[in-house]
Amino acid sequence: MRESRAKLPETACFVISVAARMLNVHPQTLRYYERAGLIAPSRSKGNIRLYSPEDIQRAMHIKRLIEDLGVNLAGVEVIMRLTDRLREQEREIGELRRELEQARAELARLRTAPRDAQ
Repeated sequence: MRESRAKLPETACFVISVAARMLNVHPQTLRYYERAGLIAPSRSKGNIRLYSPEDIQRAMHIKRLIEDLGVNLAGVEVIMRLTDRLREQEREIGELRRELEQARAELARLRTAPRDAQ
């Protein structure tokens, strides 16, 4: 019989030292981003920060805004909040479009269905 193993996470996660190396920043920079509410890495049972690929991408975006565009931290917060809100609204619009298409399809089906003789 095969020995059971703990399930691996669906996505890779990186500890802070690895994430910092990937981003070419000091680990304290990532802690600072977290304190500012810009990123929110998950935590292990031992309370170790675990950065997902999405967290890494978000941190890269923050770093680009600061280093390449000269945006200050307050500006980054505003940009990230607006970007998050825009993505959420785009998701909601997509859901509403799907619901609308389903309603239109149902209406078309009802219009073409034979009517019962009464």
